[in-house]
Amino acid sequence: MAVPEKYKRMGDFHKYYSGQATAPVLTVVIGGNHEASNHLWELYHGGWLAPNIYFLGYAGCIQVNGIRIAGASGIYKQHDYQRGHFERQPYDKSTMRSIYHIREYNIRRLSLLSSPDVFLSHDWPRGIERFGDLNGLLRRKPFLRGDIETHQLGSPPLMSLLLNLKPTWWFAAHLHARFEARVRHDLPELTSSSSGPAPVEAAGAGAKSNPDEIVIGDLDNIDDDELNDKEVPNNNSSSSTTAAGVPLTGSTPAAAPAAQNPDEITLDEEIETVGPPPPLRETKFLALDKCLPRRQFLEVIDIPAREETTGREPSVRLCYDPEWLAITRAFQPYLSIQRGQAINYPDPDGAREAVAREWDWVHAHVPLKLDATTVSSSSSPSPSSFTTSSPSPSGWRIEGCQRFVSGGGSDGARQQTEAFTALLEMENVIAQ
Repeated sequence: MAVPEKYKRMGDFHKYYSGQATAPVLTVVIGGNHEASNHLWELYHGGWLAPNIYFLGYAGCIQVNGIRIAGASGIYKQHDYQRGHFERQPYDKSTMRSIYHIREYNIRRLSLLSSPDVFLSHDWPRGIERFGDLNGLLRRKPFLRGDIETHQLGSPPLMSLLLNLKPTWWFAAHLHARFEARVRHDLPELTSSSSGPAPVEAAGAGAKSNPDEIVIGDLDNIDDDELNDKEVPNNNSSSSTTAAGVPLTGSTPAAAPAAQNPDEITLDEEIETVGPPPPLRETKFLALDKCLPRRQFLEVIDIPAREETTGREPSVRLCYDPEWLAITRAFQPYLSIQRGQAINYPDPDGAREAVAREWDWVHAHVPLKLDATTVSSSSSPSPSSFTTSSPSPSGWRIEGCQRFVSGGGSDGARQQTEAFTALLEMENVIAQ
């Protein structure tokens, strides 16, 4: 685990991991840069870390009561981005960190998803600070200024995903600061170089060094207390606009009425009425602080379920997402466990054609392999149930993922990965 020495002590998560304790609510998690990566690797495709705690994997997408939740684990480092997963245990000081650096392989897979409702990441998408209260962020975290000015703050691949997938919500962490932003899609600002994602290549040399700067690329090597000590209390009200000038709240001022033309044909004279324009799509971004006293680390957000539940107690259905299963099968040949990418990736059209073929395979084979049964309206399967449902208005789905294996631990994780790869009839390269 890549953490300062003072954090290398036993906490209480081992009780959940071993099955001695159970989380009170269904919890969906991703990995960051201070995790026990050797254990997360065993659930590369996702699975139950503990009862009621589901890991999305290094990349993944599931459905919870019809809400599609996608996510990417790890943080961005350019020099590892195009590599394969070459790390082997026991890890040294280098591979202990490179194993959680996000790979192009997973970004390409996620880019093939249709728009999810929620996206989870540890890193911030690069440039997201320009869509929120940038001045307020710098007042609280002044040491971020250097990375913002040199376009080094955050992950370029994640910003590309945000602009392409257009999720309704995007939740992140990593920088130990509460920050919210709104990215309104299909606006001219999003096409400008100042607001769009920065290129994947590193910024050129010659930028002036800031003695107070903490390089974000090295945050995985930094004592978390150093981030906390540099926190500046936010005593000022936040701005109501983004750096690009897009209002966050309220309405834009009404334009002055134009002079009337006597020859003009008014809308009242038209036979057909014109309805209001469709609302602009936007992604609401929220990052939260570290879990410490008097810090903003917890927030409750209501996201309407796409599926109705029955009975007095609302049931929670955690389901496989069939589109993600198809993507997983289509990209399995490109999962490299060597230092380099062994096989060239397909072009976008070829990738989509492969996913379409695997979509048909998933629908034809997965329900039969799970001994599918139709879930009646009165049933309330547990989050770890192993059943399937019939098509619904929210789309075809598979209710449940692998069961949490009693006793948990590495044996349980390996069994889940073996079951998942067998379900999709893929080679289990994670076990190699």
